Amino acid sequence: METTKELLQKVINKRDNDSYKGTYGRVLLIGGLYPYGGAIIMAATACVNSGAGLVTVATDKENIMPLHSHLPEAMAFAIDDLPLMKQNLEASDVILIGPGLGESSRSKMLLKQVMQVVSDEQILIIDGSALNVLANIKQVHFETNHLILTPHQKEWERLSGITIAEQTDEKTKEALSHFPNNSILVAKSHETSVFQGEHDQKIEAGGPHQSIGGMGDTLAGMIAGFSAQFRENLFDTVVAATYLHSLIADELALNAYVVRPTQISSEIPRWMRQIVDEEKN
Repeated sequence: METTKELLQKVINKRDNDSYKGTYGRVLLIGGLYPYGGAIIMAATACVNSGAGLVTVATDKENIMPLHSHLPEAMAFAIDDLPLMKQNLEASDVILIGPGLGESSRSKMLLKQVMQVVSDEQILIIDGSALNVLANIKQVHFETNHLILTPHQKEWERLSGITIAEQTDEKTKEALSHFPNNSILVAKSHETSVFQGEHDQKIEAGGPHQSIGGMGDTLAGMIAGFSAQFRENLFDTVVAATYLHSLIADELALNAYVVRPTQISSEIPRWMRQIVDEEKN
């Protein structure tokens, strides 16, 4: 299926009248270690605005107040609170780790903890610096077959061993086959594509107006929010989130030289409503 509004209408469903917040998924976001606190705030904002039912953030204790001042809808706890981390890891439908995580020994410990606890029923999204941490872990075992990786080209080079110049669709698919079955790769570049097995979908939207810090964090948050709600076909869901992210940016760029990630997040609910209304008509 082409990345058109037809795909968005296929994925984004009208909400049932008898639903409640638990219907739309529990998401745990892990990251925002000093000095990258803004990254997890942007990811959480996109996740909430995408419609996830319950969003919880594990971050540096000092980052909780800034997070709540921007996003009171999200819950938060100190990333070093091990009992709360265990409780939230086990209770979540979707776990996103990476925005603003950094690459310290602490970051490595957190990623290993997540990979040990995550179950086959949960969706695990690995983004940003967590991908570089993953590339440096010698023996990797995933307990879930619902894995989503969201690297830009340099992160994919570190993770796959394929240089940027050699990152063809064929080589990318071969490298992805070494991850768990059904793993999804969002290969971010000026021509972003989404891969799963032998399937690939080019994202026919986006442009240089998106070349600004925090854009990937916002995309990861959108993917997490969509994945918590629309699980019937996870590949289509990830494609839809990625496409909508760039589609919104393209509209905003009609009147702006650059588009800030937080501007995209602000527009997500309006666009989702518009898509549902167009489908109904």
